[in-house]
Amino acid sequence: MTYIIAQPCITVKDASCVEVCPVDCIYDGEDQYYIHPDECIDCGACEPECPVQAIFPDTDIPEDQKSFLEKNKVYFDKK
Repeated sequence: MTYIIAQPCITVKDASCVEVCPVDCIYDGEDQYYIHPDECIDCGACEPECPVQAIFPDTDIPEDQKSFLEKNKVYFDKK
C-alpha cells in the first residue's frame, strides 16, 4: 500500500504533508503534490496533516477520486 493525493489538493497545495514526511517522498507538481509510490514507507504521517483531507491509502480512495491513481502513475512515469 502507498498513499495517493487526490482532487482536494488541487489549487490548495498546503505543504503540511511535505513537512512531516520522514523520507521526502512527496513531490511538488504543477497543480498538486504527488507521493512517490516506490519511496513511500507507508507510515501515514502525511494523512492527518492534510488540511483538505486529500490523502488516501491507495486501497481506500473514494470512487470519484480513483482517476488520481492513474494521474499519480503518469506523473512519476514522466520523471
